[in-house]
Formats: sequence, structure tokens, C-alpha cells
Amino acid sequence: METNQTEQSAVSPYAAGLHWSADLHTGDGRMDHTHEEFVTLLNALLLTPQTDQLNLYREFLNHTVEHFAQEDRWMLATGFTADNCHAGQHATILETMRAVETHYVQGDPEIISRLAEALAEWFPQHAASMDAGLALHLKSVNFDSETETLADPSVIQNVTMSGCGSVSSSA
Repeated sequence: METNQTEQSAVSPYAAGLHWSADLHTGDGRMDHTHEEFVTLLNALLLTPQTDQLNLYREFLNHTVEHFAQEDRWMLATGFTADNCHAGQHATILETMRAVETHYVQGDPEIISRLAEALAEWFPQHAASMDAGLALHLKSVNFDSETETLADPSVIQNVTMSGCGSVSSSA
């Protein structure tokens, strides 16, 4: 009986994944759609037996590469410096994800699940702060994320944002 309790307490609360909800919405339709796909793939990965995860993980990695590249394009197009901390966080996550694939192939069958649980813990805060802030910024400069165009490019001529593009809630 005690072994069962120990085993249960060792299970991450993020092993079940994320529930797509209004809490994850940023206010930008295209960003939210991409985020919903990210959550769906992440949850599928967590439900897949470890021995069968590699192909789905590669699909998830490819999706995440494009997901982050999309946001990075938007930041550059709307006045963020290339070395802003939001893009830096994307780069760090992708570097880790690539290393995880290598470790899995080299014989660590649990590493994909561990990373997926960590991403399930990380993502809600990232979406609520950095991504929601980016969505507000895009709206403030009239950037259309569907067409990836600015209504008036002159509004960002002298803008060089190097921050994270985050917002904090006052709840």
C-alpha cells in the first residue's frame, strides 16, 4: 500500500497534459490556433507509449520549430530586436528539444515523456505572459498575423524592442 502512494506521488501533475481553455488564449486568432495545435500534439505525445514516441515527437518538434519561427517573424516585423528574450526562450526550448531526440535515440526511452511534462508545465505561463504580450503588441501596431503585414509600416520605424513582450495580470 505504501509503495503505491510513493509511486503515485512521483507522477508529475503534468503527465496528463494540458486542457485547451480560455486561460491559454492570447487574443490573436492565428497564434491561438497554432497554440491549440501545440497543445494537441503535446497531449498526444504524453498519451503515446514511450517505445512509440519518436515519430510523433519529430512531428511535434517540426511543429514547434514553425510555431516559434512564426512568432519570431512577427516580432522582427513589428520592431523587436533579433536578440529579444522571447525569441531567446524559443531558441533555448528548441535546442533542448533537439538534444532530447538525440538522447532518446541513444537509449533514454523516458526522456521524451519528461520533456513533454516539462513543456506542459512551462507553456501556460509562456502563453499568458510572453505570447499574450506579443499579441497585445501586434494589435497595438495593427499587425495582421494572418497575412503577416502591417497596416502602416511607419508605426514601427524607430521601434527597437528588446524585452520579452510579456504582460502580467493584475488579478
